[in-house]
Amino acid sequence: MSRLVVVSNRVAPIDEGKQQAGGLAVAMAEAMQAAGGLWLGWSGEVAETPDPEPRVATSGRLTYATLDLSQQDLDEYYNGFANSTLWPLFHYRLGLTSFSRRTYDGYRRVNARFADALLPLLRPDDRIWVHDYHLIPLGEELRRRGAGQRMGFFLHTPFPAPELLVALPRHREIVRSLCAYDVVGFQTDHDVRAFANYTQIEGGGHAEPIGPEGCRIAAFGSTVLVRSFPISIDTMALSSLAEANANSETTERLVDSLVGRRLIIGVDRLDYSKGIPQRFEAFQQLLEDHPEYRGQVSFLQIAPPTRSDVLEYQQIRRALESLAGYVNGRLAEFDWVPIRYLNNGFGRKTLAGFYRAANVGFVTPLRDGMNLVAKEYVACQDPVDPGVLVLSRFAGAARELKAPLIVNPFDIEGTAEALHTALSMPVEERRDRHADLMAVLTRNDIDAWRQAFVDALTGPPVPA
Repeated sequence: MSRLVVVSNRVAPIDEGKQQAGGLAVAMAEAMQAAGGLWLGWSGEVAETPDPEPRVATSGRLTYATLDLSQQDLDEYYNGFANSTLWPLFHYRLGLTSFSRRTYDGYRRVNARFADALLPLLRPDDRIWVHDYHLIPLGEELRRRGAGQRMGFFLHTPFPAPELLVALPRHREIVRSLCAYDVVGFQTDHDVRAFANYTQIEGGGHAEPIGPEGCRIAAFGSTVLVRSFPISIDTMALSSLAEANANSETTERLVDSLVGRRLIIGVDRLDYSKGIPQRFEAFQQLLEDHPEYRGQVSFLQIAPPTRSDVLEYQQIRRALESLAGYVNGRLAEFDWVPIRYLNNGFGRKTLAGFYRAANVGFVTPLRDGMNLVAKEYVACQDPVDPGVLVLSRFAGAARELKAPLIVNPFDIEGTAEALHTALSMPVEERRDRHADLMAVLTRNDIDAWRQAFVDALTGPPVPA
């Protein structure tokens, strides 16, 4: 069996027998252990003079290789072009996007360094799977160094419409880099369409549909298979975890603190793409439009900080602290605080118990590639008395899940009404919606996502 080689910005070392934190680690660990895998990425460490050779360690059948970055690399590649240019642009936030030749050069330099580190570790029959916007040029850099292995790329974020992407001064170079891969995967059919439209309008390419989920694109001298592969979760494992922690000490502390009140929950990284300010405003609108919920419903928003060195993230944190204080100061009572706003993270077991205890899952990003919190909330519900998912139409999950209450997060009053509908929904309807959602999540779980991409990557080359 061919070895699977995964490359991502960060390596998630996998210690056998330990519960993983989620995300990419859960998505990739099993496939890599089963086939014998190599995982390369940044160690998370900053060194004054990074060693050009990666540190290599083995756990079971998995080998992982890590590279340190210099402070210049961190500033230009990670905080710079990746997270101050591509991240806001790919999330349709052009006003927050900064462009700099210096940071772009740093982005290309670090991708070239990843290629130099990976090349000596490769075997002829490896299958290489590169993840996310940090490493778009990696495939092209490997091709320049003579790598002929099958290579795939998966973008976890949205892919912007051509009209937005062309605002990026080096947009042709970015898309040309994507065309160096054999397979390019996106979260939704919208993303596939945006990429195909760009290659035809700006790249002079041709797109040939292949089924409802993808197409064959010829552009920039290459032919690439482009498909949607909606990422998912380990549905049944998470459902079991939530059931096991429904009466844990931590969950019981949360339930006891509610004193019989119902709970709305939001869990997000502290990021301007997640729509948390609009969420606070919608909850405030609910309490103003339906005063019967005052003192009867609490909103718990968990938002651990991320990318604290980036100015925009410092600003969104200050804005949320101010908004939460305003809502609580205006509407709180001596024995009830409307918004419980926490800037710390929790482990998977604790979150699973919290999700199960919540009557409403409030997931309203302004733009998101998929949003696994939506799926996690559903999987953690008690099927006898399930909660209701309120989901933004701008999350990739809304393209796949049809039974949530779908909202436009920019419509504050409409979102508030959806919260009212969720809180007043009869149990029979809640059960029907939950059953529909679980049918999708059971069929399209993390194993199905991973296997679909690996099958596409292992398949025959796309004919030119």
